Amino acid sequence: MSFGTLGAIFGFLGVAAGAFGAHALRGRLSADMLQVFETGARYQLIHALALVGVALAREHFAGRALVVAGWMFVAGIPLFSFSLYALAFTGNRLWGAVTPLGGLCFLAGWAALAVAFGGRVRA
Repeated sequence: MSFGTLGAIFGFLGVAAGAFGAHALRGRLSADMLQVFETGARYQLIHALALVGVALAREHFAGRALVVAGWMFVAGIPLFSFSLYALAFTGNRLWGAVTPLGGLCFLAGWAALAVAFGGRVRA
């Protein structure tokens, strides 16, 4: 499956999660846990778009750094966002221990993207 396809799937699911949080979960989760859920949806959407960007960039540029960026975003979304969804639903703080791993994947993805675009100049 390509990074573009994965980005589109994660984007679709992110919109669905955001709508679910805004409509079905309001009043069912505490304000704190609703905010946790919304944070997961927001970061999922941001990084779904980043994946689509990686896919588009790969059409114009070759390089391992773009592939690394894509896989870091793919790994980061479930580790970060899905762990926040699990935390919001269960209240089990152990899920919060998984979230920073996803954050590290996101940071690595952005760093790899910077490396991929570093030094590329178009006239």
